[in-house]
Amino acid sequence: MTSPTFVRSRRVLVAKPRGYCAGVDRAVEAVEKALERYGAPIYVRKQIVHNTHVVRTLEERGAIFVDETEEVPEGAIVIFSAHGVAPSVHEEARRRNLKTIDATCPLVTKVHNEARRFAAKDYDILLIGHEGHEEVEGTSGEAPEHIQLVDGLDGARGVEVRDPDRVVWLSQTTLSVDETNETVSRLRERFPNLIDPPSDDICYATSNRQLAVKEIAAESELVIVVGSSNSSNSKRLVEVAKDYGADAAYLVDDASFIDDAWLEGVTTVGLTSGASVPEELVEGVLAKLAEHGFDDVHEVESVEERMRFALPHELRRDLR
Repeated sequence: MTSPTFVRSRRVLVAKPRGYCAGVDRAVEAVEKALERYGAPIYVRKQIVHNTHVVRTLEERGAIFVDETEEVPEGAIVIFSAHGVAPSVHEEARRRNLKTIDATCPLVTKVHNEARRFAAKDYDILLIGHEGHEEVEGTSGEAPEHIQLVDGLDGARGVEVRDPDRVVWLSQTTLSVDETNETVSRLRERFPNLIDPPSDDICYATSNRQLAVKEIAAESELVIVVGSSNSSNSKRLVEVAKDYGADAAYLVDDASFIDDAWLEGVTTVGLTSGASVPEELVEGVLAKLAEHGFDDVHEVESVEERMRFALPHELRRDLR
């Protein structure tokens, strides 16, 4: 008599919260409402959010994405992305007589306001962030003579300031919470009187998504993060998953990027998505996993989110 064969359940732990944050939701809706209200084309400076699927969908509806304001025809409508822009970009738009809709995330605007306030008091500002990221460029543009970029722990070593008693740190909103705390600790070793920002600069959504992925990573051999390669917060989720127990973690734009070999020998997959990812892409990954026998799906909620932001005031006015 042969012994019965036991097949271990293949399960998926889906992190919650995941996907769209309030700032992304606001920015994408701003483009959609502008297309409805004014008609195509609507110009958008940079990617409205860092997700290729979202950008492609909006392009199909009549949005035209450009790298610089000078590419927008004079007098046309242009939307500024959720990552924010420097004052010089606003000034160029005025010179070109453009109608602007500013979809900068309010939490990024908060960091801009902090930069201006500390610069007005003649502080040296150490901005923790990634060189070349659009958000960093926008914040730095608020007070370029006062701001130095600190790109991680290595960047903290070479910082020089005028007065070590008049130094404040700010940060990009989409960084790893743990790595940022390490960088601040390194800076504080050099500048003991370093001032903290009035409130956390890393946004609630970034923090919450990292907290959620920590909860599922320890129980998952593999973590799949849905998000685009230029999405800072999505890339941080991959790093956090590896740091907190996952044997492997990968960033995928959508289900078509999943390598079947990743699933060999795996019984538990963790799944989450970056703050600029629509839920339909997560559903596509779940469908792909189900084809491979991962049909035991559990949602793991770490914190409830209820944040909502109103549309940009320029758009609200015209919609009325």
